[in-house]
Amino acid sequence: MDQLKHTLAGLGGFAKENLPPQVTETVTDLTSSVRNRLTLGSRRRTQPIDDEEAGHIIPFDSHAGGGHSTCKQGPQLRVSPALQSFIARNHILASGETVADLRSKPHISVPREVVSRDYPLPEYFVSSSHNTYLCAHQLFGESSADPYRHTLQAGSRCVEIDVWDNPDNLDEPKVTHGYTLVSHIPFREVCKIILQVVEEEEAGSAPVLISLENHCGARGQEALVRIMKEVWGSHLLDKPVETESHIEQDQHVPLRDLGSKIVVIVEHHLVNEASSSSDSSSDNSSEDEAEKKEKRSRKQAKNTPEAKLIIPSLAELGVYGQSVKPPDNSWFTSSTLQLKDGPHHHLINVSESGLNALLSSGNGASIAKHNARHLMRVFPKGTRISSKNLKPLPFWGLGAQVCALNWQTFDASMQINEAMFADTGGYVLKPSWLRSNNSNSAMVGLPEKEFREQVARTRRRKRLRLVVAGASDVPVPSGRDSDKEVKPYLTCTLLHPGVPFGEMQQTKKKTDVFRKHKLSALIGGLTGAAHHGSREEESLVTDPLWDETLEWEYEDDELVFLRMFIKSDDSFSSNPVLCVASVRLLYVEGVKGQWRFVRMLDLKGRETGCSLLVKFEVDEI
Repeated sequence: MDQLKHTLAGLGGFAKENLPPQVTETVTDLTSSVRNRLTLGSRRRTQPIDDEEAGHIIPFDSHAGGGHSTCKQGPQLRVSPALQSFIARNHILASGETVADLRSKPHISVPREVVSRDYPLPEYFVSSSHNTYLCAHQLFGESSADPYRHTLQAGSRCVEIDVWDNPDNLDEPKVTHGYTLVSHIPFREVCKIILQVVEEEEAGSAPVLISLENHCGARGQEALVRIMKEVWGSHLLDKPVETESHIEQDQHVPLRDLGSKIVVIVEHHLVNEASSSSDSSSDNSSEDEAEKKEKRSRKQAKNTPEAKLIIPSLAELGVYGQSVKPPDNSWFTSSTLQLKDGPHHHLINVSESGLNALLSSGNGASIAKHNARHLMRVFPKGTRISSKNLKPLPFWGLGAQVCALNWQTFDASMQINEAMFADTGGYVLKPSWLRSNNSNSAMVGLPEKEFREQVARTRRRKRLRLVVAGASDVPVPSGRDSDKEVKPYLTCTLLHPGVPFGEMQQTKKKTDVFRKHKLSALIGGLTGAAHHGSREEESLVTDPLWDETLEWEYEDDELVFLRMFIKSDDSFSSNPVLCVASVRLLYVEGVKGQWRFVRMLDLKGRETGCSLLVKFEVDEI
């Protein structure tokens, strides 16, 4: 702790000596804010620790985050003797079926409609990455092209590239996090990595969206266009797709027509956006001073004629996505839900703070109606410098297609993202009530009050019963004291978007703590053995058998998730998470009433050798 505080103080001193004043002010405020929070946190050590939101840095050998975590590259799964006895005693196996057959069955079944590509882009959620080039910290981390390969291979379909003029060579722009101590890499190198991944993917893979955050002048933008065309070639979408049916200029084509193209989202600057953008509306008391000053410095840097100019050749590459930060609320208050003086295919680009400020004024239903027809990208607020994440679920409940997450950390948000996009290819069709091109399309045109009432009618009251048998090979953290015995229990949290729009509801249930002697007695009774060898006794603690049922009732809006943790009941103030898994309940309804093994992940998103045997029972009430 003291070493980290010393490092932060040193960064402030480095900034004063080597960086421009406006950058120094931002660095000083941010490091001061972090030091204050560390001090405050150290004073609260006696309070219970809730580590279920936390995660560890994601290494490049992890495939988690975008739905690809179970790649069958993890350790071979073992089924404990206790669970084998449970399976036999409860006649779980079908005739001729073996435990190995049961173990190989997937625990989710994604509905075919969810992965259909027959609908326009605004009708999908997209697995998305924020500041993709960063390896760890947002303020003084390292930039690299490798994270682009990692995130795309892990399931992301939208990556971000922050491009800046390179004073050493204006014809080769650089990628970096501006006004920070982050290193930089060539834009060309990033483009090459993206191309390699696209070419390695199977034919028919989904398109890759590029959120291009441009900070270059005219010459640098010319270089961007030239490099993208040179490197990506025919993979780059540089003109509207020709379709059999007539599509108006401001309409989106079906997702399938984009094929596996690289689709660029280009900024479009509006009049007065620097002084009254949707992001600036978030300057309220809920933010700390560091974030406010960071925004002011960024706006000052952008408030120049050259920075606000997007040359025609670059603008033309924004065929189906032009990113805007609107100067007013016309995009969700007008009867047509059109942005005043906006571009074709506009994408509202807003921070979580800016969007939350709009939601606090009761605009949730109007924003949801807008997002049924048009694109929205939500990105983390500026003070998430340690790569923590926004919570995507409330924003998915508004129909926001692109919730850009920091893929550097496998925290709660990334775990939910993993569950949302599991086995989908990175694009998930939104629930019908959040779309316009469906049987409920008339809802979008309803007045505010009627829209809310109609949305409420689409929800069904349901009950989830999670029947928990037990687990095998619960991982014991390295470095744990040998005399501290693991006391495993399963805790589960049900999450779904709340009412009103933009909120989130969660309900937690847990099993009893597993006690080793209970299992010893059970196996002894089945086998007639009165004593077990020390090795078997020691292994029993990592093979818990609970045989319990956890139950929830909820309003189903197709955005309900279950997070599962195996934890150790160490003490009042610390119950560490040993492994995790998350599921979207819509995906388990296809296997409801059937026993399934769920492979657990560690807090870095890597597959463990641990599996949880459960049965999902979902019924309407």
